[in-house]
Amino acid sequence: MLSDNIHKIQHFLADKTCTLVAVTKTHPVETLQEAYNLGLRIFGENRVQEMVSKFNELPKDIEWHQIGHLQSNKVKMIAPFVKLIHSVDSKELLAEINKQAIKNNRTIDCLLQIYIASEDTKFGFSYEEAENLLKENLDTLFPNVRIIGFMGMATNTDDELQVRNEFKNLKTFFDIQQTTFPALKILSMGMSGDYEMAIEEGSNMIRVGSAIFGSR
Repeated sequence: MLSDNIHKIQHFLADKTCTLVAVTKTHPVETLQEAYNLGLRIFGENRVQEMVSKFNELPKDIEWHQIGHLQSNKVKMIAPFVKLIHSVDSKELLAEINKQAIKNNRTIDCLLQIYIASEDTKFGFSYEEAENLLKENLDTLFPNVRIIGFMGMATNTDDELQVRNEFKNLKTFFDIQQTTFPALKILSMGMSGDYEMAIEEGSNMIRVGSAIFGSR
């Protein structure tokens, strides 16, 4: 089943410029190793401790992405190896990532999480907050952090028009900001239930879990 699911998604992505992040949270190392053997190299985790444990057990050419809400006191645990943090939702978190990146002699790539949903349970900057942050001299404030794009999570709803509009609005914002900040390259939006729609609306990175590994 795993190989069929991976093949199906890869086939869909074959003619598209879009990166697949396999969301591996709660799945055992054995399953991740199987996915690795089938060619996947980018894994996304929500929980820091789980990512660290899996990093220690699995091949070192895997790219690890932090995709869940990240507490500042946990940054030091992933700073030595994390490839991309999708879920930066405050300036304070950026400061801590920069601090830990300096300690590890690294520059850590980050996405600003933008609040696009109509749900209180999700995190992120408003469009205005994100724009104002980008206008600050971040290269000087946080020299070991590189903001390379945005991440958004659409509302969990069956209303496809609402979801599509949320994606469309984030893509518009991305395009506008990219004209001023050309370092912005990644637009991470779309998960198992809506990644096809997200790609249609301009996503170039999708975070897919259950469509690959099945329900937990």
